[in-house]
Amino acid sequence: MTVQQNVDRIRTTHVGSLPRPVPVLDMMKARALGQPIDAAAFDREVARGCRDIVKTQVENGIDIVSDGEVSKPGFFSYVSERLEGFEPRPDLKVSWWPKETAQFPEYYERYFREAMMGGMVAKFVPLACVGPVSYKDTKAIDRDLANLKAAVASAGASTAFVPAIGTSGIIGRNEYYKTEEEYFHAIGRAMATEYKAIIDAGFLLQVDDPFLPDIFIDDTLDEKAQRRRAQMYVESINEGIKGLPVERIRFHTCYSINEGPRVNEVQLGDFVEFVLKVNASAYSFEAANPRHEHDYHTFETVKLPDGKVIIPGMITHASNIVEHPELIAERLMRFTNLCGRDNVLAGADCGFSSQATYHPEVDPRVLWTKFRALAEGARIASTRLWR
Repeated sequence: MTVQQNVDRIRTTHVGSLPRPVPVLDMMKARALGQPIDAAAFDREVARGCRDIVKTQVENGIDIVSDGEVSKPGFFSYVSERLEGFEPRPDLKVSWWPKETAQFPEYYERYFREAMMGGMVAKFVPLACVGPVSYKDTKAIDRDLANLKAAVASAGASTAFVPAIGTSGIIGRNEYYKTEEEYFHAIGRAMATEYKAIIDAGFLLQVDDPFLPDIFIDDTLDEKAQRRRAQMYVESINEGIKGLPVERIRFHTCYSINEGPRVNEVQLGDFVEFVLKVNASAYSFEAANPRHEHDYHTFETVKLPDGKVIIPGMITHASNIVEHPELIAERLMRFTNLCGRDNVLAGADCGFSSQATYHPEVDPRVLWTKFRALAEGARIASTRLWR
């Protein structure tokens, strides 16, 4: 058995981000507007928020908890505070899922304005790489890890993970390195500082890369170029986690969009070979929303390597409907029938507050109800699997 496999029941976890406390949001917003804030007060509110979020996860049946990314303005935008070599480019245009938005322009215009990026307390600003990429210092990650360590001890949680963005998560443009390969590998080497700190603190490291599947719907790339770029993503991530214990690493990917038609996405089978090339022992992906619930069929033809674990989403971040525990149990059984009961953890599709916002798309009370349903569904499946 490896660190992340089940022993006598299906364990529960999620993807990481959870709604931030209002006092933290208030100070994040003030800071983004250039207003002075009390740094010590911010740190206290972040620590309190982490403690409360971990406690609430445990109370609602989550075995492998996170800090909710409470200190981060966004699951990828936080690195602008931690990496050297970048400068903000507010005028740099970023095209989000052009095929999807072209098919449903009115919907996505409203959606982006009111939710997802539009709901952030700190406006998203693209970055440009203008110099060597390096990690500034470990002050912020050390604070996060200390907060989580204290919260885990206080709540009596058994295991915790910490999300950290993958190499593709720097949204912007390379203006310094000669090639994209050099650029992404430089990010991997820089992020290695954060990755190692998480492992050294005794936590599981989760590397987030929601942009991997997007490669395979990029019409500017032919099939050969798509595969080459996907391989580059994987190799640069592996550069960052090189030398770290594989059994303590998990990898998360999804399809980037939260709530939407999502008719232009690839399916898990189209890119799973690249997912499994990441040097991790657990792989988290979407499987609960109606566009991807059928993706369990992937493992009818793809063999999960020995010692590896999957964390398919059993609850979705894209709907306020609470999944029934019996349905969650059925979903888990589909995967365990193909991959084995030891190798399937119960997870979520994606984060429930990927960006810091006052109005997360899933209401917090609904979110905790989903977590309780997840725990109950895992219990039901476990009684069937460990009779």
